Amino acid sequence: MNKPSLLLDVKDLRVFFYNDNKEELHAVDGVTFQVYCGETVALVGESGCGKSVTSLALLRLIDSNGRITGGEITFAGINLLHLSKKQMQGIRGKDISMIFQEPSTALNPVFTIGDQIMETIILHQHVNQKEARDIAEGMLKIAGIPDPGKRLLEYPHELSGGMKQRAMIAMALSCRPKLLIADEPTTSLDVTIQAQILELIRDLQQKLNMAVILITHDLGIVADMANRIIVMYAGKIVEEGNRQDIFKDPSHPYTIGLLRSIPRLDIHQEKLSSIPGMVPDPVHFPSGCRFRNRCPLADPLCQQEPSSALISDHHFVYCHHWKRKAELQAESFTNE
Repeated sequence: MNKPSLLLDVKDLRVFFYNDNKEELHAVDGVTFQVYCGETVALVGESGCGKSVTSLALLRLIDSNGRITGGEITFAGINLLHLSKKQMQGIRGKDISMIFQEPSTALNPVFTIGDQIMETIILHQHVNQKEARDIAEGMLKIAGIPDPGKRLLEYPHELSGGMKQRAMIAMALSCRPKLLIADEPTTSLDVTIQAQILELIRDLQQKLNMAVILITHDLGIVADMANRIIVMYAGKIVEEGNRQDIFKDPSHPYTIGLLRSIPRLDIHQEKLSSIPGMVPDPVHFPSGCRFRNRCPLADPLCQQEPSSALISDHHFVYCHHWKRKAELQAESFTNE
């Protein structure tokens, strides 16, 4: 079988924000990863670890108080950081699309669903109003929305949460992008609707041979959807591997802690395991390994920046003590 072609190559990406005191917040600090055509890559980690900022940087949608300070973002052979604003507008929504966390805030309340989907289609496909409407109606139908012609005329507040998310997916996929970024696509949806949305994304991905970057803290979704998993902590990647690598052989203490925090049905648990402490302040990250203040294996060596260690094919970890992972039994973390 031929190896899929490389679609996205991110090298040493750095995104800094600046607070009112002009202090630097290192939201994304030296992130490197690749995405191949047709695969699903999951970015996982606690809130504040840099997942969403990484995704917004790919589209160059960083807020005005932040900026991309270094690195490369090469998409289909083009460095996106070298493009003008107008050129980037030609990429967004056409070649790279994004499903945002909250459809209620991502959709404009004063325009109909049809107007919002058609705007993207007209901009990128250069068709007339009738053709755009037909395409929009067809996308709503593909997205599983009943009576799509009627829904085109409705406003966001007239749709349920699941319907809004489906409308967002229809909008994101209306121009058949090569890469879809799904940022917590099932947040605030009930379990049944979550499953339907994820199945829809997977089905459309197969039909379009589309790559997906899935951003989530829900490891159950990751286990079901992802081909590869990238674990982020405090603006850096701490571990990367195939789904089986991460779930069967986690090697970074943070990854191990995340997986142990998942409730299990096969053993009795009076209390859930948790990782002590909190993600450090991005203005004052600790030197060396950023997880060392919460890690049961930490020692003076951890004050030095860990380099990448290759565990197996495509399985990397950034930890000085990953070979001691067997020591991380349940008592190593708190159950408080």
